[in-house]
Amino acid sequence: MNETRHFPGQVGIDAYGNGGFRFAGLSHRGSLLCLPGAMQAWEVNEAAAITAESLAPAFAVADEIDVLLIGLGPDIAAIPAPLRDAFRARGVIVEAVNTGSAVRTYNVLLAEERAVAAALIAVDRVR
Repeated sequence: MNETRHFPGQVGIDAYGNGGFRFAGLSHRGSLLCLPGAMQAWEVNEAAAITAESLAPAFAVADEIDVLLIGLGPDIAAIPAPLRDAFRARGVIVEAVNTGSAVRTYNVLLAEERAVAAALIAVDRVR
C-alpha cells in the first residue's frame, strides 16, 4: 500500500463510481480505506484480494472501531470465516456488502458518531 496517499482525518464520502471516490473536496482514484484518523489508498481491486494482510491497517485500529464495512465492488461475496472471526475476536463486527451499500451505511454511522471503518473496492458504475 502506498502510505503517502492519505487524507489526515475520517470524513463522509460525497460520491463514488468512475473507479474512485469523492470526499472532503478531493477526488480519489482506486479503492479506499476509511479509518479513524485517515482516509487512505487501498491496493485491493477484487474481493479475492481481501486478506488479513490487505486489512492490516484495519486490524491496527481494531480497538478504535466497532464496525468494519467492506465494500466488495458491484456484487457481494463471502468473506473468509477466519478473517471475520479474527475481527470478531477483537470486538469488531464485519459487514460485507456491495460498495454502494457500504458507502451509504458508512456515512450514516459516521454521522451518528459511531466507531466505524470501511474498506471499499472502487466501482466503475453506481447502481
